[in-house]
Amino acid sequence: MAALREAGLGLIVDIVPNHMAADLANPWWVDVLRCGHASHYAGFFDIDWDRGGGKVLLPVLGKPLREAVKAGEIAIVSRPAGGHALRYFSQFFPLAAEPVDGEDHLAAVLRGQHYRLAWWRVAGDEINWRRFFDINELVSLRQEVNETFTATHALILRLYAQDLVDGVRVDHVDGLRDPGHYCRKLRAGLEAARPGSRPYIVVEKILLRGEVLPDSWETDGTTGYDFMDEVNLVQHDPRGEAALARVWARASGRSAAFPPEEELARREIVARSFSAQLDACASACHPSLQDLLGGDLGRATLSRALLEVLAHFPIYRTYGRCDALTPDERAHIDAAIDGARRSCLATDRWAVDLLQCWFNSSPHESIHRFQQLSAPVAAKAVEDTAFYRYGRLLSRNDVGFNIERFAGEASAFHAAAQARRKHFPHALLATATHDHKRGEDVRARLAVLSEQADKWASLLPGWIERSAPLRSGDAPSAGDIAMLLQMIIGAWPLDLDREDASGRRAFAERLSAWQQKALREAKLRSDWAAPDEAYEKAANQFLMKFLAEAQIPQLLDQITAFVERIAPAGAVNGLAQLLLKLTAPGVPDIYQGTDFWDFSLVDPDNRRPVDYPARAASLGKGESLEALAATWRDGRIKQAILTRTLDLRRRHQAVFSEGSYEPVHVEGPMSGNVISYIRRHGQAAILAVAPRLPFTLISQRGGIALDPSAWKKTVLQWSPPLPSLADSFSGADVHVPQGGLPLAMVCGPVPVALLCARSET
Repeated sequence: MAALREAGLGLIVDIVPNHMAADLANPWWVDVLRCGHASHYAGFFDIDWDRGGGKVLLPVLGKPLREAVKAGEIAIVSRPAGGHALRYFSQFFPLAAEPVDGEDHLAAVLRGQHYRLAWWRVAGDEINWRRFFDINELVSLRQEVNETFTATHALILRLYAQDLVDGVRVDHVDGLRDPGHYCRKLRAGLEAARPGSRPYIVVEKILLRGEVLPDSWETDGTTGYDFMDEVNLVQHDPRGEAALARVWARASGRSAAFPPEEELARREIVARSFSAQLDACASACHPSLQDLLGGDLGRATLSRALLEVLAHFPIYRTYGRCDALTPDERAHIDAAIDGARRSCLATDRWAVDLLQCWFNSSPHESIHRFQQLSAPVAAKAVEDTAFYRYGRLLSRNDVGFNIERFAGEASAFHAAAQARRKHFPHALLATATHDHKRGEDVRARLAVLSEQADKWASLLPGWIERSAPLRSGDAPSAGDIAMLLQMIIGAWPLDLDREDASGRRAFAERLSAWQQKALREAKLRSDWAAPDEAYEKAANQFLMKFLAEAQIPQLLDQITAFVERIAPAGAVNGLAQLLLKLTAPGVPDIYQGTDFWDFSLVDPDNRRPVDYPARAASLGKGESLEALAATWRDGRIKQAILTRTLDLRRRHQAVFSEGSYEPVHVEGPMSGNVISYIRRHGQAAILAVAPRLPFTLISQRGGIALDPSAWKKTVLQWSPPLPSLADSFSGADVHVPQGGLPLAMVCGPVPVALLCARSET
């Protein structure tokens, strides 16, 4: 913190209040295993003691318990520190009491514990404590219990009190029982720890289908997935959606639309990972539903009805009790009920109707169980399953994206920016994160396919057919090949030469790790829990033969030529995305290494070490953006736009933190190819100009300069008038003719523009 303060920086720390390690290195968890519900910490964890018969289920065994005992894998051993423990390979489990020798000794000891060792495969069906998603190593906490909150937040409150941190990023907020109450309590605790301060608090929250973050949570906004979706939408051409959906469906044999994939994935995820939590939800809800009905509601019927609602739930979760649901929340519940009515058994429709009455009835607490179930089901089914099954265009498949929306107009971007300025002016704006599935510049390049949809649709079937000699029978599938080709095209490094065999192999190795994860997340031909090694091997061999070994050189030539054709437009999209993030209302979040081009893949690829010396070496050389645009492939132009715009933000903080957001009117035939707005505060004003759908605007293939004639006399118009303008990147004067500012004057050799009132440069 001393070094940060000296540099004029602050520190925001990431906290995860939803869960902690269910690990023998966690003394709280060990105490619960030793003492059961008599443990001081038993109430900290979300454990259903009744459902477990008073024991904690530990699904840690690699085989059924009886087989593990028979194989001698479980034993009672002495500990160096004294006493005894149960040993299972390298794990040591505490004992409730010192064992007493006797007949059937090990079996008696196992029966006498406050936990039950079990095969890991039973976890989804039998686990009696709430996990983080379906991860057996992470146990959820009950932050609604004051003692839990106090104990788990002692460190962060102390750091804040000592002025060692400035705020927090709250991870996985949807897992909490009542996120709004938690956030208010967190703010109150931090403010009490340092009176007179205002801590910065943002929450990781995915907003879908018109959702807005409640003002009542008293946060500064989200961590920025919503902005990432907004800027990505505006870089897609809606005219390409139909062609891309058709060619995907024909190639893969799967649905052209996303909703069928989502519904199927939701059902599968509940069955494989959340059946125990569904049962717990049904148990919690059953008494209040019985009261509503007056009896005669079977638990199995209720579980089926709940599953149908989960299969159609349009957002991650609701938040209020039944008497406090917002109109939007009620609309989302009604949409889920309507879907459930269509898909449920005809004989269960009455139970679905009963659920609708229950959702809208008098206050009851059991709705929290449903809310804490719908969120992880959505996350695992949508992001971690269906997104890996649906390959219409992979630039629209990323964390927090509303994939049913293919494209958005500039007007929608402006509306979202104005709403954020009003409600959450200091929300984070992200375009890359540790959780993204494709780097920000991979998405920017793939978005160009929406402008070239007919061309892509004409090429893809032939490429799949011509690659058939590299397949092993039907492996990999045509759909998996279609996704792989998108990834090759989207992530091909700008410095990778087609003839560089070692470079191609290194790229192929990175793609191989992505491919294995994609196949297992999709859960169609392979799976984390049951990998199909033969299929994965065939898929990897296909990739290596195609890319690393170039066994069909003419096909690889065609694909690399296609990359060269769209890469400049992808780079323009990347620079436009950066400028929008740096100048729109909010706080730009710059992920590690993305000051150069970001062609990373899903984790762990996006967490690789960053070459900071190379980035540091390129700073401060004072080269013009026009010169850097000529060597755009090295990424220095992106870094220059980033650093110079951040410097402008530093010098004119009020414009960006408090300034207005005024959409600029665009007049002319290419009005749909630009996003422009003014940020104004007092006499200071800044005009941002970013092209969109740039493929037809680029003057020469191979460069990122925009052709002045392509703008066809399109102009920017605004009022009230600005004083004389200057280019904030070069300092040059910009004269605004009467009638408006021609785009050809500002978006040319450098494709984006940032203009300032002359006195503000």
